Amino acid sequence: MPTELPVLPDLASCCAPATGGRIDDASAESLARMFKALADPNRVKLLSLIAASSGQEACVCDLTAPIGLAQPTISHHMKVLTEAGLVEREQRGKWAYFSLVPGILESLAEALSPRR
Repeated sequence: MPTELPVLPDLASCCAPATGGRIDDASAESLARMFKALADPNRVKLLSLIAASSGQEACVCDLTAPIGLAQPTISHHMKVLTEAGLVEREQRGKWAYFSLVPGILESLAEALSPRR
C-alpha cells in the first residue's frame, strides 16, 4: 500500500521572502565593522564590563585587572571598539573613560532579529 506524504503548508503564507530583511550597503558595512570588532573575546569582555558598570562607563584604569591584559593592550582594544562605533571615549585628566554609544546594544540585537 503506498504511503501518503503530508501536505506541505503554503510557504508563501508562512515565510518571508529572502529579500524581506534586506539592508542597504552602508548599513551592512557599519554592522560588519561592529561585529568584526566583537570577534575578539577580550573586546566582548570589555564591552560587557562597560555595560555592567555604573552609568555604562568605565575608566581604562579599571579595565586592565578584570581582563588580565596590560594597559597598552586594553587601549588598543578600546581604540578598535571606538572606531567601530560601539563606545565613545572621553579624556578626563590623564585617564580615558569609555561609555557605550547610546542604544548600540539594542541596535546590534535588532540587526540579528528576524524581520516580520
